[in-house]
Amino acid sequence: MKRSELTEFAVEEEGFKLKIRRGANGLPVVSSSYASNAPASYNENVAPAPAVQAPAAPAAAPAGDETGISYIKSPMVGTFYRSGSPESKPYAENGTKIVENSVVCIIEAMKIMNEIQAELKGTIVEALVENGQPVEYGQKLFKVKQG
Repeated sequence: MKRSELTEFAVEEEGFKLKIRRGANGLPVVSSSYASNAPASYNENVAPAPAVQAPAAPAAAPAGDETGISYIKSPMVGTFYRSGSPESKPYAENGTKIVENSVVCIIEAMKIMNEIQAELKGTIVEALVENGQPVEYGQKLFKVKQG
């Protein structure tokens, strides 16, 4: 932001809002919200936490022929990581049973590691993204058999 002399940046897409603004001390202040009609509030004195826990995008309705199958989608643009570090075991593999608050992956966005939660109950059938691959907003990350 300093190099390009930006003081504020905002983006809004399909119920997701992100606003970054330079605070009084020159550090960025980040605020995001999901499908909320309430206006976002910003605190000039607080820098963002090094790791933000972002909710996963809502699971899609079951796909055509696949009854009981849903998808965990990316809630943001970033880089997909299956584990917290290269040496760590992946959060979710094929056959892993998950509940709503299970962390299934990390998406790095603007050098912030965001833990993505499943937000549904079931069993991971397939990981649809490779480790280290860039992902888009709404991209399917995991195929899940609900239950």
